[in-house]
Amino acid sequence: MDFTEVELAALLADTTKAITGDIRWEEDEDHSPAVEFRAEITSQAGYPLFVRGSFNPLAQTLTFAIIHASSRRIYALDLGKDHHNPSCTSVGEKHKHRWTDRFRDKDAYVPDDITQPATNPVAVWQEFCFEANITHNGIMNAPPAQQKNLFS
Repeated sequence: MDFTEVELAALLADTTKAITGDIRWEEDEDHSPAVEFRAEITSQAGYPLFVRGSFNPLAQTLTFAIIHASSRRIYALDLGKDHHNPSCTSVGEKHKHRWTDRFRDKDAYVPDDITQPATNPVAVWQEFCFEANITHNGIMNAPPAQQKNLFS
């Protein structure tokens, strides 16, 4: 059975969602300039959730995505990259994806609750957690500084 909009609304409203432990950015497995993390989300309801983050300091892109184990990405924030919706409308470089029964995670909208830029992932993380009702019992470490190319 597929995940539904009704389930997403209940999940987002649940204030027992939590991440325990510090978050550290790791090198992207594809050796791109991006760094990433993955953290499990617990809740009293026992949703099978985790959040994945990706930050590319060169492209100045940032993504935080809530993933449901049985349904893929159900909620996400993207900064620094445009999105084209199935209805042929475009949204800007700051947008959120919210699971819908019709478009799954393909439709996006411009949020007004994210005020920090992609270049400040820790502050964006705090805003993302607040609006998604996730308590982070730990700290998010700043991404490592981008190393300069030795041959430039």
